[in-house]
Amino acid sequence: MSRRGSARAVGQTDQTMALDEHKIDRAVLALLSLGLHEKVRAWKGFDWEAMNRLHQRGLISDPRGKAKSVVFTEEGLREARRLLEELFSA
Repeated sequence: MSRRGSARAVGQTDQTMALDEHKIDRAVLALLSLGLHEKVRAWKGFDWEAMNRLHQRGLISDPRGKAKSVVFTEEGLREARRLLEELFSA
């Protein structure tokens, strides 16, 4: 797979669709910033695989555990704000 991320197949009725995990991770990071509280925390309500990849990239704290939120790293918060604007601004 490419450096940008792998594709995985997801079942959809009678067909499968290849998804770009890099694009998913970008969208998840951007959307996490919408649930921002305490300046650097976000509710962790997204796909666990995507959350783990964001953690492995050093953008958020480890999503495993009892806490209901994750903490953005400085780089993660900057990137989340940038992606939110890039992907979703009108």
